Amino acid sequence: MLSFFIILPILYLAGNVYIFWRGRQALKSQSTGVKVLLSIIFWGGAFSFFSSFLFRNLNMPASLAQTISQVGTGWLVFTLYMVLALVVFDLLRLFHIRCKHSFHLSLFLTLSLLGYGNYHYQHPDTKVINMVINKPADTDGQPLRVVAISDVHLGYATNKAMLEGYVDLINAERPDLVIISGDLIDNSVVPLHHEQMEEELSRIYAPLGIYMVPGNHEYISGIEESEKFIAKTPIVLLRDSVITLPNQIQLVGRDDRHNRGRKTLEQLTENLDPSKPVILLDHQPYELEKTEKAGVDLQFSGHTHRGQVWPISWIVDRMFELSHGIKKIGNSTIYVSSGLSLWGPPFRIGTDSEIVVFQLTFEN
Repeated sequence: MLSFFIILPILYLAGNVYIFWRGRQALKSQSTGVKVLLSIIFWGGAFSFFSSFLFRNLNMPASLAQTISQVGTGWLVFTLYMVLALVVFDLLRLFHIRCKHSFHLSLFLTLSLLGYGNYHYQHPDTKVINMVINKPADTDGQPLRVVAISDVHLGYATNKAMLEGYVDLINAERPDLVIISGDLIDNSVVPLHHEQMEEELSRIYAPLGIYMVPGNHEYISGIEESEKFIAKTPIVLLRDSVITLPNQIQLVGRDDRHNRGRKTLEQLTENLDPSKPVILLDHQPYELEKTEKAGVDLQFSGHTHRGQVWPISWIVDRMFELSHGIKKIGNSTIYVSSGLSLWGPPFRIGTDSEIVVFQLTFEN
C-alpha cells in the first residue's frame, strides 16, 4: 500500500510533465504572456490534486472545498486520458502517420469523454435482483425488499445536495431493509458536520432498519469520529457484530480489514442458527470461498468501484476474484457493488453507479 502512494504521485507528475511538454510544442506560436498564463492554470490544476488531500480536514466554505476536491481529483482522470490520447498520436508518428493538431484533438476528445463520464456518474442505475433463499423467514409469504448501497463517500465531492437525491432514490424503492456496505464517509467528517448531512440520512425510511459496516474510508476519516457522526443518524453501525431481525434473518456485520484485530468470519458466524437466513456485510470482497463455508446465504460488498473509469476497470477486474456483480459459490450468493457514488474524480467511464435492490423470497 505504501508503494502505491509513492508510485501514483510519481506517475501522475510524469504524466503532467509529458502533457505540458506536448502543450508547449502545440502552443509555440502563442505570445509569452499567453504561455505563462496557461502554464499557471495548468500547474495550478495539476497541484490541486495534492491540495484536495492536504486541506481535507480544514473547515472552509463548502463551495471552495468542493471546487478544490473536484478539480484536484478530476485532474487525475484528465491526466490519464490526455496521456493515453497523446501516446496514441505519438505512436502513429512512428508509422509516419502525422496529425497536425494532435494536442488540440487530444484535448477535445478528453474533455468530451469527461463530460460524458460526469453525466453518467450523476445518473445511477437501479439493479433489481430476485433471489430465493431456501430457509424460512417470517415475512408473511411476501418478498423482502432490501435496498443495498455502498461507497457513497459523503464529503466535499458528494455533498448534501447529492445526498438528497440519493435518499429520494432509496425511498422510492420502498425498502423493508436498507444495508450499507461501508465507505459512507469519504476522507473527513468535517464537511458532513458542516452541511448537517445527518438531516438527509435521517429521511431514509425502512421498517426493519438501516444497517452498515465500516469501510476503509471510515478509518481514513477516523473511526471514532465516524462512529460519532453515524450515531447522529438512524443508521446502526455493525462492527464485528450480529443481530437477528424480527423476521429471524441474521445480519452479520464485519469490521473492515483496516482493523487488524477484527474477528474471522468463522468466529463471527460460529453461534448462528444455520437453519435461518444469514446476510453478511463485508466491505472488501476477499477470501470469498470462506463465505460459503460459514453458511452465509447472501454477502453484500463494495470497495472496488470496479475501477471507476476504463482502463482502470481492467486492472481492478484482475485484482479481485469478483470486482463487480453477482457470483454463486455453493449455497452462497455474493454481490459486489460498483458503488453509488465515487471516491475523488466525478466520472464513470465504462462502469456504473448503482443502487441494488434484492427481492428475497424465503422457502418455509
